[in-house]
Amino acid sequence: MTETLSIPAPAEDAAPEAAEHAEPAAGPSPGLTEAADLPRPAVADGPAEAFDLLYARLAGPLLRQTYLLTGDRTLAGRAVRHAFRQAWERWPEVAVDRDPAGWVRTAAYDHALSPWHRLDPRRRAARREDAGSGAGRTGPEGSGGGLPPEALLDLPPSYRRTLLLHDGLGLGLSETAAESEASTAATAARLMHAREALAEYVPGLRRVAPDRRGEIIRSLLEKLADAESLPGLPPARTARDGSERTVRLRTGASFGATTLVAAAALLASLTGPQAHDSARQAPRKAGVPAVSESSPGGQQDRAAG
Repeated sequence: MTETLSIPAPAEDAAPEAAEHAEPAAGPSPGLTEAADLPRPAVADGPAEAFDLLYARLAGPLLRQTYLLTGDRTLAGRAVRHAFRQAWERWPEVAVDRDPAGWVRTAAYDHALSPWHRLDPRRRAARREDAGSGAGRTGPEGSGGGLPPEALLDLPPSYRRTLLLHDGLGLGLSETAAESEASTAATAARLMHAREALAEYVPGLRRVAPDRRGEIIRSLLEKLADAESLPGLPPARTARDGSERTVRLRTGASFGATTLVAAAALLASLTGPQAHDSARQAPRKAGVPAVSESSPGGQQDRAAG
């Protein structure tokens, strides 16, 4: 007889605060997926309002997702801000995408899982410290009733991403494969191995029917994200302003580089072959014929020299 686990129902999604100043995450849990009680970006009037609506729906849940991917509060916030700045910079492309939330999510995940961040020694030290102060390896049946952070962080990044997209966010296998840029077969294998690895921390998962494991893992992921006080995010307008400043700086740098190249080309044309050839022509006295190096006299002069 298959044994099931008794788990609390996941908290309902709630909209993140759209205040003008960033505040620490508090109050009802926004969940791991988009807030369902806000209008879709498609009903907005103008690009800025559409972006702001997407930000209001997605920023809070995306912060929780990237925290689960990295175990690093600071890096999670940086990844979310980076993704939304990119989205506003390329908004004409994002606005017509079939899944704007997926576009932003992919940008945040790619930034959060960049090898450059994973090799940072400060992140490795912070991970060890967080793991040492976390809960013990107890599953839903134990006294802790949660998933320790190292259970996810010990997984390879591709497994972590697959598990979060499929079990945490509820994407189908083909959608998960497309978003993680892998084949369906590879995605299925990653999901299977990730679940088996979590069962080392939550032994009860081994005694649960396979069709219920995703539901239980999602509850565990929600609880793990809820256990951490995450930093507040700036308002959507700040993200748009930051993106526009980045574009202006990049444009100015590109213009400056073009100006330097043009100046170097002009300088080279002024001091190029013509000036070099004229400098090689030695002055000679009037009435003295020039002696060619190929002439006998020129060869004798060279030998004498």
